Amino acid sequence: MNDSEFHQLADQLMLNIEATLDNFEGDADIDYETNGGVMTLSFENGTKIVINRQEPLHQVWLATKAGGYHFNYRENTWCCDRSGRAFYEVLSDAVSEQAGETVSFN
Repeated sequence: MNDSEFHQLADQLMLNIEATLDNFEGDADIDYETNGGVMTLSFENGTKIVINRQEPLHQVWLATKAGGYHFNYRENTWCCDRSGRAFYEVLSDAVSEQAGETVSFN
């Protein structure tokens, strides 16, 4: 993958997250802010989730209350380099835990 492809894929990932949060109909108040390729999700309980693109490695990093994860793009999905779990699966679990209700990303 070249840098242009990486940016296109990472941008689409961030846009999908924004769209899911904008359309979320639950009770939890989840705010997000994107600045310089870093997206921060803020929760009512004061916790945060940070999603960060690592251009030199062509990875997306996810920092949650439960831990940190690094994702590589392969076979048309972002996969954790340790567990093999899909990005949206890990993000859904983390956001649901920190929001106190089920939030599903696709």
